[in-house]
Amino acid sequence: MTTLSTAKKIGPLLATFMVANNMIGSGFFLLPATLARSGAITALSWLLATCLAVVLGAAFARLARQYPHMNSPDDYVRPALGRDMGFLTSTLYWISSWIGNNAIAVAAFGYLILLLPVEDGYGVRLGGQLLLIWTMFALNMMGPRPIARFQSFCVVFGLLPVACVLVAGWASFDGDIYRSAWNVSGQSDAAVVFGSLAPIFWAFVGLETGAMVAGVVDDPDRNVPRATIGGILIAGVVYLISSVLMMGIVPADVLAGSSAPFALVAGEMFGAWAIPIIAAAAAIKATGTLGGWMLVSGETGARAAQRGYLPAIFGRLRPNGAAGWGLFIVALSMSVIAAVTMAPTVGSQFEILIEMVVMLVVMAYAAAGLALLLGTREHASTGREKALGMGALVACGLLVWSTPVDTLIGSLVVALLAWAAYRGFSRRASSAD
Repeated sequence: MTTLSTAKKIGPLLATFMVANNMIGSGFFLLPATLARSGAITALSWLLATCLAVVLGAAFARLARQYPHMNSPDDYVRPALGRDMGFLTSTLYWISSWIGNNAIAVAAFGYLILLLPVEDGYGVRLGGQLLLIWTMFALNMMGPRPIARFQSFCVVFGLLPVACVLVAGWASFDGDIYRSAWNVSGQSDAAVVFGSLAPIFWAFVGLETGAMVAGVVDDPDRNVPRATIGGILIAGVVYLISSVLMMGIVPADVLAGSSAPFALVAGEMFGAWAIPIIAAAAAIKATGTLGGWMLVSGETGARAAQRGYLPAIFGRLRPNGAAGWGLFIVALSMSVIAAVTMAPTVGSQFEILIEMVVMLVVMAYAAAGLALLLGTREHASTGREKALGMGALVACGLLVWSTPVDTLIGSLVVALLAWAAYRGFSRRASSAD
Protein backbone atom coordinates (compact mmCIF):
# COMPACT_ATOMS: atom_id res chain seq x y z
CA MET A 1 0.00 0.00 0.00
CA THR A 2 1.40 3.37 -1.01
CA THR A 3 1.23 6.28 1.41
CA LEU A 4 0.79 9.87 0.41
CA SER A 5 4.25 10.70 1.75
CA THR A 6 5.77 8.80 -1.18
CA ALA A 7 3.45 10.29 -3.81
CA LYS A 8 4.25 13.44 -5.76
CA LYS A 9 3.09 16.65 -4.08
CA ILE A 10 1.42 19.77 -5.46
CA GLY A 11 2.81 23.28 -4.99
CA PRO A 12 1.23 26.51 -3.65
CA LEU A 13 -0.11 27.73 -7.00
CA LEU A 14 -1.89 24.48 -7.81
CA ALA A 15 -3.14 24.28 -4.23
CA THR A 16 -4.58 27.82 -4.42
CA PHE A 17 -6.29 27.01 -7.71
CA MET A 18 -7.65 23.84 -6.14
CA VAL A 19 -9.16 25.71 -3.17
CA ALA A 20 -10.61 28.46 -5.39
CA ASN A 21 -11.89 25.90 -7.89
CA ASN A 22 -13.58 23.89 -5.16
CA MET A 23 -15.58 27.00 -4.21
CA ILE A 24 -16.22 28.70 -7.56
CA GLY A 25 -18.40 25.97 -8.96
CA SER A 26 -22.03 24.98 -8.86
CA GLY A 27 -23.03 27.76 -6.47
CA PHE A 28 -21.55 30.37 -8.78
CA PHE A 29 -23.62 29.17 -11.72
CA LEU A 30 -26.93 28.17 -10.10
CA LEU A 31 -27.35 30.23 -6.92
CA PRO A 32 -28.15 33.53 -8.74
CA ALA A 33 -31.53 32.13 -9.77
CA THR A 34 -32.29 31.07 -6.20
CA LEU A 35 -31.17 34.39 -4.71
CA ALA A 36 -33.12 36.40 -7.28
CA ARG A 37 -36.26 35.39 -5.39
CA SER A 38 -34.97 37.56 -2.53
CA GLY A 39 -33.38 40.35 -4.52
CA ALA A 40 -30.20 42.30 -5.11
CA ILE A 41 -29.83 42.88 -1.38
CA THR A 42 -28.25 39.43 -1.25
CA ALA A 43 -25.04 41.18 -2.36
CA LEU A 44 -24.74 42.12 1.32
CA SER A 45 -25.18 38.45 2.18
CA TRP A 46 -22.27 37.63 -0.13
CA LEU A 47 -20.13 40.22 1.67
CA LEU A 48 -21.04 38.82 5.07
CA ALA A 49 -20.55 35.23 3.92
CA THR A 50 -17.11 36.14 2.54
CA CYS A 51 -16.14 37.59 5.93
CA LEU A 52 -17.34 34.42 7.66
CA ALA A 53 -15.40 32.31 5.18
CA VAL A 54 -12.22 34.31 5.82
CA VAL A 55 -12.63 33.82 9.58
CA LEU A 56 -13.14 30.08 9.13
CA GLY A 57 -10.31 29.89 6.61
CA ALA A 58 -7.98 31.65 9.05
CA ALA A 59 -8.92 29.06 11.68
CA PHE A 60 -8.07 26.21 9.33
CA ALA A 61 -4.87 27.95 8.26
CA ARG A 62 -3.82 28.17 11.91
CA LEU A 63 -4.63 24.51 12.44
CA ALA A 64 -2.55 23.65 9.38
CA ARG A 65 0.41 25.40 11.02
CA GLN A 66 -0.11 23.44 14.23
CA TYR A 67 -0.51 20.18 12.33
CA PRO A 68 1.60 20.60 9.15
CA HIS A 69 0.97 16.99 8.13
CA MET A 70 -2.79 17.22 8.61
CA ASN A 71 -4.76 15.20 6.11
CA SER A 72 -7.97 14.50 8.06
CA PRO A 73 -10.25 16.40 10.45
CA ASP A 74 -9.26 13.80 13.03
CA ASP A 75 -5.75 15.28 13.13
CA TYR A 76 -6.94 18.50 14.74
CA VAL A 77 -10.11 17.29 16.48
CA ARG A 78 -8.97 14.22 18.43
CA PRO A 79 -6.07 15.91 20.31
CA ALA A 80 -8.44 18.56 21.70
CA LEU A 81 -11.87 16.91 21.74
CA GLY A 82 -11.31 13.16 21.91
CA ARG A 83 -11.76 10.16 19.63
CA ASP A 84 -15.56 10.26 19.47
CA MET A 85 -15.56 13.83 18.17
CA GLY A 86 -12.72 12.92 15.84
CA PHE A 87 -14.88 10.16 14.41
CA LEU A 88 -17.96 12.37 14.03
CA THR A 89 -16.08 15.21 12.39
CA SER A 90 -14.14 12.98 9.99
CA THR A 91 -17.11 10.84 9.02
CA LEU A 92 -19.65 13.64 8.62
CA TYR A 93 -17.20 15.68 6.59
CA TRP A 94 -16.57 12.68 4.36
CA ILE A 95 -20.31 12.08 3.91
CA SER A 96 -20.94 15.74 3.10
CA SER A 97 -18.15 15.81 0.54
CA TRP A 98 -19.51 13.04 -1.64
CA ILE A 99 -23.16 14.07 -1.26
CA GLY A 100 -22.10 17.56 -2.31
CA ASN A 101 -20.45 16.06 -5.37
CA ASN A 102 -23.92 15.18 -6.62
CA ALA A 103 -25.01 18.82 -6.44
CA ILE A 104 -21.97 19.77 -8.51
CA ALA A 105 -22.82 17.11 -11.09
CA VAL A 106 -26.39 18.45 -11.24
CA ALA A 107 -25.10 21.96 -11.95
CA ALA A 108 -22.59 20.79 -14.55
CA PHE A 109 -25.12 18.81 -16.55
CA GLY A 110 -27.75 21.51 -16.09
CA TYR A 111 -25.62 23.76 -18.30
CA LEU A 112 -24.27 20.98 -20.49
CA ILE A 113 -27.75 19.94 -21.58
CA LEU A 114 -28.17 23.33 -23.28
CA LEU A 115 -25.49 22.19 -25.75
CA LEU A 116 -26.98 18.78 -26.49
CA PRO A 117 -29.70 17.94 -29.04
CA VAL A 118 -31.87 16.29 -26.40
CA GLU A 119 -34.85 17.32 -24.32
CA ASP A 120 -34.45 17.68 -20.58
CA GLY A 121 -35.99 14.79 -18.66
CA TYR A 122 -35.41 12.39 -15.81
CA GLY A 123 -33.63 9.75 -17.88
CA VAL A 124 -31.44 12.20 -19.80
CA ARG A 125 -30.46 14.11 -16.67
CA LEU A 126 -29.71 10.96 -14.67
CA GLY A 127 -27.64 9.50 -17.51
CA GLY A 128 -25.68 12.73 -17.89
CA GLN A 129 -24.95 13.00 -14.18
CA LEU A 130 -23.78 9.40 -14.03
CA LEU A 131 -21.49 9.95 -17.03
CA LEU A 132 -19.88 12.96 -15.34
CA ILE A 133 -19.46 11.10 -12.04
CA TRP A 134 -17.71 8.11 -13.57
CA THR A 135 -15.57 10.19 -15.91
CA MET A 136 -14.21 12.16 -12.93
CA PHE A 137 -13.71 8.89 -11.08
CA ALA A 138 -11.54 7.64 -13.95
CA LEU A 139 -9.50 10.87 -13.95
CA ASN A 140 -8.96 10.63 -10.20
CA MET A 141 -7.54 7.14 -10.68
CA MET A 142 -4.56 8.83 -12.35
CA GLY A 143 -3.50 10.44 -9.05
CA PRO A 144 -3.66 13.86 -7.34
CA ARG A 145 -1.36 15.79 -9.71
CA PRO A 146 -3.37 15.12 -12.89
CA ILE A 147 -6.60 16.12 -11.16
CA ALA A 148 -4.97 19.30 -9.84
CA ARG A 149 -3.78 20.15 -13.35
CA PHE A 150 -7.25 19.43 -14.72
CA GLN A 151 -8.74 21.78 -12.14
CA SER A 152 -6.31 24.53 -13.14
CA PHE A 153 -7.33 24.05 -16.77
CA CYS A 154 -10.99 24.27 -15.80
CA VAL A 155 -10.44 27.43 -13.73
CA VAL A 156 -8.73 29.20 -16.64
CA PHE A 157 -10.82 28.00 -19.58
CA GLY A 158 -14.05 27.63 -17.64
CA LEU A 159 -13.91 31.11 -16.15
CA LEU A 160 -12.32 32.95 -19.09
CA PRO A 161 -15.60 33.47 -21.02
CA VAL A 162 -17.33 34.20 -17.71
CA ALA A 163 -14.66 36.78 -16.90
CA CYS A 164 -15.38 38.47 -20.24
CA VAL A 165 -19.04 38.69 -19.22
CA LEU A 166 -18.12 40.10 -15.82
CA VAL A 167 -15.94 42.78 -17.41
CA ALA A 168 -18.03 43.65 -20.48
CA GLY A 169 -21.30 43.27 -18.60
CA TRP A 170 -21.00 46.64 -16.92
CA ALA A 171 -21.85 48.26 -20.26
CA SER A 172 -25.24 46.52 -20.00
CA PHE A 173 -25.73 47.21 -16.30
CA ASP A 174 -28.94 49.11 -15.60
CA GLY A 175 -29.14 50.87 -12.25
CA ASP A 176 -32.91 51.04 -12.41
CA ILE A 177 -33.19 47.25 -12.82
CA TYR A 178 -30.82 46.76 -9.90
CA ARG A 179 -32.67 49.17 -7.61
CA SER A 180 -36.07 47.72 -8.50
CA ALA A 181 -34.79 44.27 -7.52
CA TRP A 182 -33.22 45.35 -4.24
CA ASN A 183 -35.63 43.45 -2.00
CA VAL A 184 -38.48 41.53 -3.64
CA SER A 185 -38.98 39.05 -0.79
CA GLY A 186 -41.53 40.95 1.26
CA GLN A 187 -39.29 40.54 4.34
CA SER A 188 -37.11 43.09 6.09
CA ASP A 189 -33.64 43.78 4.71
CA ALA A 190 -31.98 42.26 7.81
CA ALA A 191 -34.10 39.12 7.57
CA VAL A 192 -33.09 38.60 3.94
CA VAL A 193 -29.38 39.27 4.53
CA PHE A 194 -29.08 36.84 7.43
CA GLY A 195 -31.63 34.37 6.09
CA SER A 196 -29.67 33.96 2.86
CA LEU A 197 -26.43 33.00 4.59
CA ALA A 198 -27.00 29.23 4.63
CA PRO A 199 -27.72 28.74 0.90
CA ILE A 200 -25.02 31.25 -0.04
CA PHE A 201 -22.46 29.49 2.12
CA TRP A 202 -22.82 26.40 -0.04
CA ALA A 203 -20.72 28.40 -2.51
CA PHE A 204 -17.91 28.67 0.09
CA VAL A 205 -17.89 25.01 1.06
CA GLY A 206 -14.40 24.01 0.04
CA LEU A 207 -12.53 26.70 1.97
CA GLU A 208 -11.07 23.93 4.12
CA THR A 209 -9.93 21.64 1.32
CA GLY A 210 -6.37 22.94 1.33
CA ALA A 211 -6.06 21.73 4.91
CA MET A 212 -7.97 18.51 4.29
CA VAL A 213 -5.55 17.41 1.55
CA ALA A 214 -2.43 18.78 3.23
CA GLY A 215 -0.89 15.35 2.75
CA VAL A 216 -0.58 15.97 -1.00
CA VAL A 217 0.60 19.61 -0.69
CA ASP A 218 4.30 20.43 -0.71
CA ASP A 219 5.52 22.25 2.45
CA PRO A 220 2.01 22.39 3.99
CA ASP A 221 3.11 24.55 6.93
CA ARG A 222 3.55 27.47 4.52
CA ASN A 223 1.51 26.60 1.47
CA VAL A 224 -1.78 25.43 2.98
CA PRO A 225 -2.46 28.77 4.74
CA ARG A 226 -1.54 30.67 1.57
CA ALA A 227 -3.77 28.50 -0.58
CA THR A 228 -6.68 28.70 1.87
CA ILE A 229 -6.82 32.48 2.31
CA GLY A 230 -5.89 33.16 -1.31
CA GLY A 231 -8.57 30.83 -2.63
CA ILE A 232 -11.26 32.37 -0.39
CA LEU A 233 -10.42 35.92 -1.45
CA ILE A 234 -10.44 34.99 -5.13
CA ALA A 235 -13.82 33.31 -4.75
CA GLY A 236 -15.30 36.15 -2.69
CA VAL A 237 -14.37 38.81 -5.24
CA VAL A 238 -15.78 36.76 -8.13
CA TYR A 239 -19.03 36.06 -6.26
CA LEU A 240 -19.64 39.66 -5.27
CA ILE A 241 -18.96 41.10 -8.73
CA SER A 242 -21.13 38.53 -10.47
CA SER A 243 -23.99 38.95 -7.99
CA VAL A 244 -24.21 42.71 -8.44
CA LEU A 245 -23.80 42.52 -12.21
CA MET A 246 -26.43 39.87 -12.88
CA MET A 247 -29.06 41.58 -10.75
CA GLY A 248 -28.56 44.75 -12.81
CA ILE A 249 -28.94 43.16 -16.25
CA VAL A 250 -31.91 40.78 -15.99
CA PRO A 251 -35.07 41.53 -13.95
CA ALA A 252 -35.26 39.51 -10.75
CA ASP A 253 -38.42 37.59 -11.70
CA VAL A 254 -36.88 36.48 -15.02
CA LEU A 255 -33.60 35.50 -13.39
CA ALA A 256 -35.42 33.54 -10.69
CA GLY A 257 -37.13 31.36 -13.30
CA SER A 258 -33.95 30.36 -15.14
CA SER A 259 -32.20 27.00 -14.85
CA ALA A 260 -29.02 28.47 -16.41
CA PRO A 261 -28.90 32.06 -15.12
CA PHE A 262 -25.39 32.96 -16.28
CA ALA A 263 -26.16 31.86 -19.82
CA LEU A 264 -29.36 33.88 -19.66
CA VAL A 265 -27.41 37.01 -18.72
CA ALA A 266 -24.92 36.41 -21.55
CA GLY A 267 -27.78 36.08 -23.99
CA GLU A 268 -29.26 39.38 -22.82
CA MET A 269 -25.89 41.09 -23.27
CA PHE A 270 -24.59 39.69 -26.55
CA GLY A 271 -27.42 37.78 -28.15
CA ALA A 272 -28.36 34.11 -28.53
CA TRP A 273 -24.92 33.15 -29.89
CA ALA A 274 -23.36 33.75 -26.46
CA ILE A 275 -25.61 31.28 -24.62
CA PRO A 276 -23.86 28.05 -25.76
CA ILE A 277 -20.42 29.57 -25.12
CA ILE A 278 -21.24 30.47 -21.52
CA ALA A 279 -23.06 27.16 -21.04
CA ALA A 280 -19.93 25.30 -22.18
CA ALA A 281 -17.73 27.38 -19.86
CA ALA A 282 -20.05 26.74 -16.91
CA ALA A 283 -20.11 23.01 -17.64
CA ILE A 284 -16.28 22.90 -17.85
CA LYS A 285 -15.89 24.83 -14.61
CA ALA A 286 -18.39 22.73 -12.66
CA THR A 287 -16.83 19.52 -14.00
CA GLY A 288 -13.43 20.64 -12.71
CA THR A 289 -14.98 21.31 -9.32
CA LEU A 290 -16.51 17.82 -9.35
CA GLY A 291 -13.11 16.28 -10.05
CA GLY A 292 -11.49 18.23 -7.21
CA TRP A 293 -14.16 17.28 -4.71
CA MET A 294 -13.85 13.62 -5.64
CA LEU A 295 -10.15 13.94 -4.76
CA VAL A 296 -11.17 15.38 -1.38
CA SER A 297 -13.68 12.54 -0.86
CA GLY A 298 -11.02 9.95 -1.59
CA GLU A 299 -8.40 11.59 0.64
CA THR A 300 -10.69 12.13 3.63
CA GLY A 301 -12.12 8.62 3.30
CA ALA A 302 -8.61 7.13 3.21
CA ARG A 303 -7.55 9.07 6.28
CA ALA A 304 -10.72 8.06 8.16
CA ALA A 305 -10.13 4.39 7.29
CA GLN A 306 -6.51 4.52 8.42
CA ARG A 307 -7.76 5.77 11.79
CA GLY A 308 -10.32 2.99 12.12
CA TYR A 309 -13.38 5.17 11.41
CA LEU A 310 -14.25 3.54 8.08
CA PRO A 311 -13.68 0.03 6.70
CA ALA A 312 -10.06 -0.63 5.73
CA ILE A 313 -10.91 -0.81 2.02
CA PHE A 314 -11.27 2.98 1.94
CA GLY A 315 -7.66 3.36 3.03
CA ARG A 316 -6.09 1.33 0.24
CA LEU A 317 -4.11 3.63 -2.06
CA ARG A 318 -2.79 3.04 -5.54
CA PRO A 319 0.95 3.58 -6.26
CA ASN A 320 0.14 7.08 -7.58
CA GLY A 321 -1.64 8.04 -4.34
CA ALA A 322 -5.23 7.63 -5.57
CA ALA A 323 -7.74 6.07 -3.16
CA GLY A 324 -8.90 3.50 -5.72
CA TRP A 325 -11.44 1.29 -4.00
CA GLY A 326 -12.64 4.07 -1.71
CA LEU A 327 -13.35 6.32 -4.68
CA PHE A 328 -15.11 3.47 -6.46
CA ILE A 329 -17.48 3.06 -3.51
CA VAL A 330 -17.96 6.84 -3.35
CA ALA A 331 -18.80 6.99 -7.08
CA LEU A 332 -21.23 4.09 -6.65
CA SER A 333 -22.89 5.83 -3.70
CA MET A 334 -23.11 9.06 -5.69
CA SER A 335 -24.84 7.17 -8.46
CA VAL A 336 -27.48 5.98 -6.00
CA ILE A 337 -27.94 9.51 -4.59
CA ALA A 338 -28.34 10.88 -8.13
CA ALA A 339 -31.22 8.48 -8.75
CA VAL A 340 -32.88 8.98 -5.36
CA THR A 341 -32.83 12.80 -5.46
CA MET A 342 -33.99 13.17 -9.06
CA ALA A 343 -36.54 16.00 -9.21
CA PRO A 344 -38.65 17.74 -11.88
CA THR A 345 -36.13 20.55 -12.39
CA VAL A 346 -32.39 21.08 -12.05
CA GLY A 347 -32.93 23.80 -9.47
CA SER A 348 -35.12 21.69 -7.21
CA GLN A 349 -32.71 18.74 -7.27
CA PHE A 350 -29.81 21.11 -6.55
CA GLU A 351 -31.65 22.61 -3.57
CA ILE A 352 -32.39 19.20 -2.08
CA LEU A 353 -28.72 18.25 -2.21
CA ILE A 354 -27.18 21.43 -0.83
CA GLU A 355 -29.57 21.42 2.11
CA MET A 356 -28.24 17.95 2.97
CA VAL A 357 -24.64 19.16 2.89
CA VAL A 358 -24.20 22.58 4.48
CA MET A 359 -25.03 21.66 8.07
CA LEU A 360 -22.86 18.54 7.98
CA VAL A 361 -19.92 20.70 6.90
CA VAL A 362 -20.67 23.31 9.56
CA MET A 363 -20.21 20.62 12.20
CA ALA A 364 -16.63 20.13 10.98
CA TYR A 365 -16.09 23.89 11.03
CA ALA A 366 -17.41 24.13 14.59
CA ALA A 367 -15.06 21.34 15.69
CA ALA A 368 -12.15 23.31 14.21
CA GLY A 369 -13.18 26.35 16.23
CA LEU A 370 -13.46 24.31 19.43
CA ALA A 371 -10.07 22.71 18.83
CA LEU A 372 -8.41 26.12 18.57
CA LEU A 373 -10.33 27.51 21.54
CA LEU A 374 -9.60 24.64 23.92
CA GLY A 375 -6.11 23.64 22.82
CA THR A 376 -4.40 20.48 24.09
CA ARG A 377 -2.18 19.46 26.97
CA GLU A 378 0.84 19.68 24.70
CA HIS A 379 -0.20 22.97 23.09
CA ALA A 380 -2.12 25.49 25.19
CA SER A 381 -4.14 27.92 23.10
CA THR A 382 -2.64 31.36 22.64
CA GLY A 383 -4.73 34.50 22.68
CA ARG A 384 -4.72 34.62 18.89
CA GLU A 385 -5.83 30.99 18.61
CA LYS A 386 -8.64 31.53 21.11
CA ALA A 387 -9.81 34.55 19.13
CA LEU A 388 -9.76 32.55 15.88
CA GLY A 389 -11.59 29.68 17.56
CA MET A 390 -14.28 31.95 18.96
CA GLY A 391 -14.63 33.67 15.60
CA ALA A 392 -15.12 30.30 13.90
CA LEU A 393 -17.81 29.33 16.43
CA VAL A 394 -19.64 32.64 15.94
CA ALA A 395 -19.53 32.11 12.18
CA CYS A 396 -20.95 28.60 12.58
CA GLY A 397 -23.65 29.93 14.91
CA LEU A 398 -24.80 32.43 12.30
CA LEU A 399 -24.96 29.70 9.67
CA VAL A 400 -26.98 27.43 11.96
CA TRP A 401 -29.34 30.27 12.81
CA SER A 402 -30.05 30.92 9.14
CA THR A 403 -30.75 27.26 8.34
CA PRO A 404 -34.32 25.82 8.13
CA VAL A 405 -35.34 23.78 11.16
CA ASP A 406 -36.04 20.59 9.21
CA THR A 407 -32.51 20.70 7.75
CA LEU A 408 -31.02 21.09 11.22
CA ILE A 409 -33.05 18.16 12.54
CA GLY A 410 -32.02 15.96 9.62
CA SER A 411 -28.34 16.79 10.15
CA LEU A 412 -28.56 15.98 13.85
CA VAL A 413 -30.26 12.66 13.05
CA VAL A 414 -27.44 11.73 10.65
CA ALA A 415 -24.83 12.68 13.27
CA LEU A 416 -26.55 10.71 16.03
CA LEU A 417 -27.00 7.62 13.86
CA ALA A 418 -23.34 7.73 12.81
CA TRP A 419 -22.18 8.12 16.40
CA ALA A 420 -24.45 5.32 17.65
CA ALA A 421 -23.16 2.96 14.94
CA TYR A 422 -19.57 3.84 15.80
CA ARG A 423 -20.07 3.24 19.53
CA GLY A 424 -21.86 -0.04 18.85
CA PHE A 425 -19.08 -1.35 16.58
CA SER A 426 -16.44 -0.15 19.06
CA ARG A 427 -18.02 -2.13 21.90
CA ARG A 428 -18.36 -5.20 19.66
CA ALA A 429 -14.70 -4.95 18.66
CA SER A 430 -13.65 -4.59 22.31
CA SER A 431 -15.73 -7.64 23.28
CA ALA A 432 -14.20 -9.69 20.46
CA ASP A 433 -10.73 -8.77 21.70
